[in-house]
Amino acid sequence: MNLFNKILSKLGIDKTEEETAPKEKTTKQMSHADYAADRADRLQRIRDVRASKEIPLVDVMDKLEKMAAEKNMELDWKTSIADLLFLLDMDKSYEARKELAIELGCPAEKMDDSAQMNTWLHTTVLEKIAENGGNIPMELLD
Repeated sequence: MNLFNKILSKLGIDKTEEETAPKEKTTKQMSHADYAADRADRLQRIRDVRASKEIPLVDVMDKLEKMAAEKNMELDWKTSIADLLFLLDMDKSYEARKELAIELGCPAEKMDDSAQMNTWLHTTVLEKIAENGGNIPMELLD
């Protein structure tokens, strides 16, 4: 099971690897402009998923809030990929985050800067959760 599917599974969204695999070329092959257009398309797909009744929305926000309360510590999972992975009881090491970033197609220029990679990864993970039926608020996706 790939890392992103483990995230979905922990949130109660069960998808096959084929269902979550990139449908187009990966972001590693994209220019910055192509990536921006791809992201705009992904955000539109999120809006479409929410508008259709085909995919039942999973209340991941409630699940994440409850998990955070159970951890009994201050976590900034809404902006930190490391805190989000910790909350999900997943490996949050740099190596694990890098592996997830590669899996999700992080652009090469962002991979060279851990802060940029982490920001890209957090945004992309939230977008992909929403794209697969998680109720991530749009303000967390901007």
